[in-house]
Amino acid sequence: MNVSARKYVILAFFLLVGIIYTIRLFYMQIVDDSWSLRAQEIAEKRVLVTPPRGIVYDRSGKKIVTNRTYYNLMMIEDEIRDLDTNAFAELIHWTPQQVKDRFREIVKGEGTYHNPHTGKTTSNYQRIRAYPFVKELTTDEMSRIAPYLENFPGFFEEITSMRSYPYANAANILGYLSEANREEIKKDKFYRPGDYIGRAGIERYYESELRGVKGVHYIVTSALNNAIEAYEGGKYDTVAVQGPALKLGVDMDLQAYGERLMNQKRGCIVAIEPASGEILSLVSSPSFDPNLFVGRRNVAENYPKLLADPDKPLFPRPLASEYPPGSIFKLIQSLVALQEGVITVNTGFPCTKSMVGCHNHPTATDIKRAVQYSCNPYYYYTMRKIIHKGRKKNFYADAEAGLNVWADYMKSFGLGYKFDTDITGLRPGLIPNSKYYDGWYGHNTWAFSTIRSISIGQGEVKLTPLQMANVAAIIANRGWYYTPHFVKSIGGRGPLQTYREKQYTKVDQVHFDPVVEGMRRVVNEAGGTARRARINDIVVCGKTGTAENPHGADHSIFIAFAPIDQPKIAIAVFIENAGFGGTWAAPIASLMIEKYLKGEISDRYKEQRILEANLLHLKKKPKKKKP
Repeated sequence: MNVSARKYVILAFFLLVGIIYTIRLFYMQIVDDSWSLRAQEIAEKRVLVTPPRGIVYDRSGKKIVTNRTYYNLMMIEDEIRDLDTNAFAELIHWTPQQVKDRFREIVKGEGTYHNPHTGKTTSNYQRIRAYPFVKELTTDEMSRIAPYLENFPGFFEEITSMRSYPYANAANILGYLSEANREEIKKDKFYRPGDYIGRAGIERYYESELRGVKGVHYIVTSALNNAIEAYEGGKYDTVAVQGPALKLGVDMDLQAYGERLMNQKRGCIVAIEPASGEILSLVSSPSFDPNLFVGRRNVAENYPKLLADPDKPLFPRPLASEYPPGSIFKLIQSLVALQEGVITVNTGFPCTKSMVGCHNHPTATDIKRAVQYSCNPYYYYTMRKIIHKGRKKNFYADAEAGLNVWADYMKSFGLGYKFDTDITGLRPGLIPNSKYYDGWYGHNTWAFSTIRSISIGQGEVKLTPLQMANVAAIIANRGWYYTPHFVKSIGGRGPLQTYREKQYTKVDQVHFDPVVEGMRRVVNEAGGTARRARINDIVVCGKTGTAENPHGADHSIFIAFAPIDQPKIAIAVFIENAGFGGTWAAPIASLMIEKYLKGEISDRYKEQRILEANLLHLKKKPKKKKP
């Protein structure tokens, strides 16, 4: 063979080797899963260290969410040698069959992976990876097991922590944790099987902050995969960083007191600090102890029970219940009418009961008395002037234009949409506009006479109790509010910037004063509908509401703020099926106000009456007495 031919043979050989190498490399990286699993096996030589979750404090510095040490009994199947199933089952107080079932459960829980290139389906389970075999062992349980683990190679203890709630309150605020599912683990590298993730409330919204930052501990292993020493003396290790503490605006003493007052009642309380928008208390009743949802076993046992409870303790009434606001809505109607100039402070209307039913009271000769007496006909006249202001020549087009103007005012009060806030589970309520009624009746076929029930907070209008409390805060501030929120500070950084931006209504400040005076009279003067909300040395401004309920007895509503100057608290109380707002909701609100402002209650008879009242049976409409 000549030199030239030999050269081509050598070139062909190297080219062939290159092609084979490229094909083999493609197969290893793209087609064959075993190599990626091998790479992952190498990565398993590092140990991830999970930090404890961030602590949660109330506004006065009380710890309301802490961590308690627990243990997981971990296993690595590749390191298990000659397992005596009977002896191991006896050690952990299981049956041998339960031990076998747990192995299968772990493998099944990891799911499978389908390789689109080869068509093969393989298990995601890896024999070289650590999995929790028994979870959430207490210190006493682990201390009984640990001395004997050396007899069971492949099993070891891992320290973990779970939430603890020093107060058996605020479950609907704090939320709970549960194990991260397969999709969450796949989506976020932070989580491993057995890790916990926030499922509701504060725990869910601030998950990325509370979970902290995991640390990494690199180890050198022997040929038998046993840890020998820290790699490079720990030079490349990183320290786990606990999540920053959260400080809430919630007053836990007030929250606990509110839950006591609401015992044996269906409904809710929402209290807000007007100057900051911070939630002081958010009571949903019936409620439950947040410790019932600590750990997998507790969640599995208690969640189905609470879910099946007919009084729905898991339902967040302050946030997701959409109720007709009833007469508390007259406050906003007053403000809109004054701003639109369709009435003045001194405008009066007759109490025409043939137009709409009303209780007996003196004639409302001005807006202050209209609020004080809660005159229904007054607000029918007022709303008609808002809707039919002569903006359009066509009668029906005029109603459409007027309603849309009105709906824009409502939006400026935070109604008809969900707040962009750290409060999860919100519903928007309902503020109807022209499109809404066009959908029901058709275009240019309705006018005020069709929709007049919204004048007094009935009909299609729906508000959540959180929105009702925020209306009280807006009036307390004479026209502005901060978005209601829970967290006062993240670590030392303060609240999110969005909660420091004032939101203004479309009503000028000057129009709030006569409405505030009317609210003062509601509580503090004869003819007012909320005398039971009176506090001797605190000027409370409030408004009752009785929301008609087609499915049963009417709902009792009261919103208020106090004191009249430089208000410190705005509140909404909603008691389902309890009737007139002044009977139950108003005194509950006054007790909450006094508790927050003074720290003690002066009227023990009022307090005892509320604490002893059982209103859970009040579902049906009471029978009308014969005249």
